[in-house]
Amino acid sequence: MESNQTAPGPGEASPRILKKFAYLLSARWAREALQAVFLIYLARLSSNTYGEFMLAMGLGSILLLVVEFGLNFPLVSQLAQKEVDQGAVMVQVSILKAGLLILALLGVVGFMEWQAYPLPLRHVMFMLCAGVGLDGLANTFFVALQVRGRQDLQSKVKALAAGLGFGYGLLALVLGASPVVVAAFKLIESLACLGGGFLLVRARTRFRFAWPSLGPLGSALSLGLVFALIEVSASLYNKANLFFLQKYAGAAGVAQYSVTWQTVDGISGLVSNLLLQSILFPLFVQLWKTDRARVSPLAQNTARWLLASSLVIMFVLFIESDRIITLVYGPNYPQAIWLQKVLVVTVAFAFMHNLAAFLMISMNLQRLLLIFYLAGLAFNLLWCTLVIPRAPLMGAALAMVLTKGGVAFLTVSYCQRRLGLIPRRPLLQLGLAVLAGALLYLLGNGRLPREATEVLALAPTLVLAAHWWLKRNA
Repeated sequence: MESNQTAPGPGEASPRILKKFAYLLSARWAREALQAVFLIYLARLSSNTYGEFMLAMGLGSILLLVVEFGLNFPLVSQLAQKEVDQGAVMVQVSILKAGLLILALLGVVGFMEWQAYPLPLRHVMFMLCAGVGLDGLANTFFVALQVRGRQDLQSKVKALAAGLGFGYGLLALVLGASPVVVAAFKLIESLACLGGGFLLVRARTRFRFAWPSLGPLGSALSLGLVFALIEVSASLYNKANLFFLQKYAGAAGVAQYSVTWQTVDGISGLVSNLLLQSILFPLFVQLWKTDRARVSPLAQNTARWLLASSLVIMFVLFIESDRIITLVYGPNYPQAIWLQKVLVVTVAFAFMHNLAAFLMISMNLQRLLLIFYLAGLAFNLLWCTLVIPRAPLMGAALAMVLTKGGVAFLTVSYCQRRLGLIPRRPLLQLGLAVLAGALLYLLGNGRLPREATEVLALAPTLVLAAHWWLKRNA
């Protein structure tokens, strides 16, 4: 039996983190590439059907968080304890999630009835929500693999499942299948993840099936309640604008917004789910228990790289929004071009907020974090109610920018006071690099080819990143 991974020493932390990140990134890239092909093809076939699918996936993401009920966060701490019966813990969590999935699907049916969605849309939404909900069960076993440092196995299962699911979806689109038949792709992918994760964990742990008593089930629910409220609050303020858009701008408006949000939020999710949640969060939890002095340097190093990378990503998405949207999705999404320019700032907000949020959870400050999230949710719902009816697309975009910016300010400010999250020297260096890049862009704009001007603008930040890398490895 493999032993649990211990926290790496200072000299080996970065190589191990990068190696684990590479495993998950390879699987994520495989899945994102297949998903991109699928969604782009769907968007080119029908903007209305694409909008319906994105609305359904938005509701599914909320359902997923209800199913997981914040149980993955305490599960990391429980599985990291050698004396814990890991099999019994995973059975307990899986039973809880299965019950929550049934309740959540009933809630989806009630919500669709309340909104009076047409019957074909209801079928698509239920099919996709059921598939997304099963991801919550599969994630129980993936958490166990992450705690044991086996991100490589997780990546293989996810890549295979994505191939099966999206392969089916693309074939169904090519054959002209109905939307509900196409929507079954998510069910296939999630079942493959669930089966593969279960088999791997069963082969590598002391997994045994046993019905837990009501006492442990109640304790687990109580432990996960705060995390569940955090995740559901975050999902609601991330997706609420979609439901307001559907009401005031229809599926076409949802499609215009989703085309660009799929890109912007996809990048944020890539860093949050792979690097921060799957790799650094378990490490932060272990270090906070065993060697707190190492948490701050690791967090500061992560923060400076996240800031630098977010600036590069934001610039490319902003300056190339016209080419990206038109080349990928075609000429039917003109409003998505300016929407992307508005939404790019959320990349930096998301990077830094997610880092700060996982640090706060590692320090057992989840209740304070919940207060921050609830404040963001209250603002978001008020904004959507007052602004989106008058300006649907701009209101939806600003709802994201202002909500994410406000919540990020609260979480990052707290971690800055507690851990010195963003050191002054790297922040000053980044500020000077951005200023130099802006000057180079102004000098080259209109005088040099567009691509050359963009490279000049990015050069100072890239040179600074290279300097950091060489200095760290010297």
